[in-house]
Amino acid sequence: MKTYEQINDRISSGKAVVLTAEEIIDYVDEKGLEAVAEEVDVVTTATFGPMCSSGCFLSFGHTKPKIRMSEAWIEDVLAYTGVAAVDVYLGATQTRHGDPANMYYPGEFRYGGGHVIEDLVAGKTLQLFALSYGTDCYPLREIRTYFTINDLNQAIMVNPRNCYQNYNVAINDSDKTIYTYMGCLEPNRKNVNYCSAGQLSPLLNDPFYDTIGVGTKVWLAGARGHVYAEGTQHAGGGARTPEGIPKSGAGTLALTADMKQMKPEFVRGASLRGYGISVGLGVGIPIPILNADVLKRTCIRDRDILAPVVDYSNDYPQNTGNVIGHVSYEQLRTGEIEVEGKKVAVGSLSSYHKALEIANLLADEVRRGDFLLNAPFASLPKDTVMKPLAAREKP
Repeated sequence: MKTYEQINDRISSGKAVVLTAEEIIDYVDEKGLEAVAEEVDVVTTATFGPMCSSGCFLSFGHTKPKIRMSEAWIEDVLAYTGVAAVDVYLGATQTRHGDPANMYYPGEFRYGGGHVIEDLVAGKTLQLFALSYGTDCYPLREIRTYFTINDLNQAIMVNPRNCYQNYNVAINDSDKTIYTYMGCLEPNRKNVNYCSAGQLSPLLNDPFYDTIGVGTKVWLAGARGHVYAEGTQHAGGGARTPEGIPKSGAGTLALTADMKQMKPEFVRGASLRGYGISVGLGVGIPIPILNADVLKRTCIRDRDILAPVVDYSNDYPQNTGNVIGHVSYEQLRTGEIEVEGKKVAVGSLSSYHKALEIANLLADEVRRGDFLLNAPFASLPKDTVMKPLAAREKP
């Protein structure tokens, strides 16, 4: 057994042995589980892909005279103002006012909240337009100005749901093209899309949440952040493989970090035809090797992780829970899978290459002593069931 204190002492002294979740697999095969559990201190995990349930609190300075913003737009993208006088929350999926997607389906989405977040982190100059009804203490009724992230008092990313633990493989069983948050799906099962870093993904390397919990320190787009709660739609139960890996979407993480510390290359606005706007984010999480059991779970391979194939033309919108079958991430990464005897082309919304880059960057920071680990102060729930929204009459 090791403790967080012992591992952090080794990190601080520059003696920590750190490997990525990709490197650890062959290393354990070569040297054995028990020997590596003694030697290795940290395994770094990572993912990069669209994370729609993301956003940020932005705090502007007070004007002269003061304004209490009741409506606000950044680059014509609506921000939520019901929090304080000059604080707003900008959601990643908010579309720009007048975007063609508001008028035409499937619509071309050109710009939205995810792009504003990208531009902020990149240091670009953006326009703020805000209105107010005016009060005695906040008499100003309108302001239009330009700002960068450095003009803000705070810019804090606060994401309700990131880092899904496994996810669907989307397919279209109908005879027409459909447009989804999983991308364009051609008719009659001509293609499938998936979105996960597989064997690098944080919660797939810690399937029972032994080390990842509330308070865990994370690398969020290059900034030091932490898990502040279980993510929305977190579901701890469901079918699992013999290794304990969920066979469908399960746990999620709520993450936060200072946007002023983020790296632009790991924050990318995304436009998804027929669906809307999202933001691609890079997340890295170090796993402390406290014992051999924790280490064993970080040795999961793509071939051992199964994802459900789901028909988005019927089963997903109808929420039937039907699954056509399961495929491994090893199969998905070949670019072609077989679904009920038919070969189907595969596309990915996530980037394994980018995730591996993040895992290596995080590993380097830990080796240098720049990234210490936090023990979670609360565990993520393991048996949560996601409830549906039912249409009910008023009691």
